[in-house]
Amino acid sequence: MSAISRKYDAIVVGVGGMGSSTLFHLAKRGWKVLGLDKYDIPNTLGSSHGSTKIIRLAYHEDPSYIPLMHRAYDLWRDLETTINEQLIFTTGSISSGYQDGAMFAGTKYACDLNNIPYEILNARETHKLFPGCSFDNNILSIYQANGGFLRADKCISAYLSLASDLGAELHAREPIQTWQSHEDSVEITTSDGTYVTNRLIICAGSWASKLVPELDPYLNPERQVVGRFQSLSPQAFRIGNFPVFQLEVTEGRFYGFPSYETPGIKIGKYHHLGEQVDPDAMNRETNEQDKNVLTECLTKYFPLAAGPVLSLETCLFTNTPDGHFLIDMHPDYPNVCIAAGFSGHGFKFCSLVGELLADLAQHGTTTHDINLFAFDRYLGQLGITV
Repeated sequence: MSAISRKYDAIVVGVGGMGSSTLFHLAKRGWKVLGLDKYDIPNTLGSSHGSTKIIRLAYHEDPSYIPLMHRAYDLWRDLETTINEQLIFTTGSISSGYQDGAMFAGTKYACDLNNIPYEILNARETHKLFPGCSFDNNILSIYQANGGFLRADKCISAYLSLASDLGAELHAREPIQTWQSHEDSVEITTSDGTYVTNRLIICAGSWASKLVPELDPYLNPERQVVGRFQSLSPQAFRIGNFPVFQLEVTEGRFYGFPSYETPGIKIGKYHHLGEQVDPDAMNRETNEQDKNVLTECLTKYFPLAAGPVLSLETCLFTNTPDGHFLIDMHPDYPNVCIAAGFSGHGFKFCSLVGELLADLAQHGTTTHDINLFAFDRYLGQLGITV
């Protein structure tokens, strides 16, 4: 592209899970939109990539996520219908932990408050239903039938393809150098030229604070590792015999999936080694310590899954201090929207976040209740004048 400015209704920065959905929802509304990414579109350097991501209604993080999750499910189903391909696999979910722990107690409270049906299983009942689980007697599980996983990479490619069909432009390997908000527009300079847009939407994941430095203290990128291990009893971990799970125990909080497309269970530990990183300088190689963190959990709680390691892969979490998302208008610039800080549990909401950001860009507000994600919970600390 030449250095001559080009004008758009909206520019979306960061074209992963959130950005691809946002491009689609804006293009569907007839907007002239551009998606910019500093890396390939799609890529494996952020948080959204991977074959599977958990989706669940049982939400211990906060009860207010559940109404939003219902809408996200509806939008994922709409996407399935549009592309005529299955994106959600329903396996059931278990949220397991000690009776007085955050996982079990928080999940039960959120489900009760939102009338979500569930079953409470003791360790023996969990093992009977899912023989791959071998929990201590003091671990209880909440089983919720609607849980499962999304085909994450396919979800992103579907949104990108549909957005492109609707006229959206996609520019990969084009990092933003500067952006400046004016009264009626935003001017963006990249390595390839200058753009002008009515609305700027930042969905840059772990790079968001590099574009909005005021948020840097409250967006903490973290190195994460997920592994896949060969099962000693493959049948026990196939879809239909094994759920997606969250497990909070003394060793930490773990999550995992049944085998899908490739053999073996997939498992990760939330906040893996607690490594705060610069996303541009993160060590993307894995090591023995990364493997041992995961095999320790498998050996104790899923022993039939504790076979040889098949793969280890790095990704990124972007954590906020309270673990909740940041989705709001920029406090100083009403033509700039930001979505960031998805803290390791955001992908399942991509379908909805795209709709939310399209609402904010078009109307400055949304009918969905996103008060939990507002910037004003940090205002006064950020040093932003409103």
